[in-house]
Amino acid sequence: MKGFIRTAAAALALISASSFAQDTLLQEITKEGELRVCFDAGYMPFEMTAKNGQYIGFDIDLGRQMARAMGVKYVPVNTAWDGIIPTLLTGKCHMIMGGMTITPQRNMQVNFADPYVTIGQTILLSPKLEGKITSYRDLNSDEYTIVTKLGTTGEGAIKRYIPKATLNLYETQSEAVLEVINGKADAFVYDLPYNAIYDAENKGQLVHLDQPFTFEPLGWAIRQGDPDMLNFLNGYLRQIRGDGTYDRIYDKWFKDDAWLEQVQ
Repeated sequence: MKGFIRTAAAALALISASSFAQDTLLQEITKEGELRVCFDAGYMPFEMTAKNGQYIGFDIDLGRQMARAMGVKYVPVNTAWDGIIPTLLTGKCHMIMGGMTITPQRNMQVNFADPYVTIGQTILLSPKLEGKITSYRDLNSDEYTIVTKLGTTGEGAIKRYIPKATLNLYETQSEAVLEVINGKADAFVYDLPYNAIYDAENKGQLVHLDQPFTFEPLGWAIRQGDPDMLNFLNGYLRQIRGDGTYDRIYDKWFKDDAWLEQVQ
């Protein structure tokens, strides 16, 4: 019996030691000297690839600022959207900072910090339907074809609110919206910021129904089970909102269009 107790105690000590040996995410970032951030470039104005090959955008600036505050190097990890959560979960990046909507399904796989911006789905419509279609409800018919990007909340919104329409999915948002411009689809459903910018750049080619029909808070995502990192992210977000850093970066990307010259 004593031998069993000694063996059990030794095993328990080993388990305890191994659990203490596992670094928190903050410790991992500090040891590696870098903050690896996942996103999917092409989502204006959150993350884009400039003409010189550099990544730019609202999320990119926030990530660089965060890495600077941590005293580590910012490392961008451009990832296909449909594989971005697996990329996080396998440790190839430390966090997702890529305009990700907080949803119950995603929250079952990852932990989200407090929302850092709120958006909604809007519609870019074929000009031939101007006046006939005035809201998403009017598109809920099998006579219409709607497109969006695979794996996005736009896909979910169409399935939930416009289920009778034909839905076609594409790897990128640019591929999807071109289907409407080329007359192969009737409408493109996607996030308000992207649609507003795309409409401004392509005047007359599409009609923007700019009233969002969903409510979507966006959040930074990390692997589950790390309260220290969540505490850091929420504290950091409060700090930059309070000291003006957030507003400065937000205004650069959402209230000024000078950055368009870098991607056109």
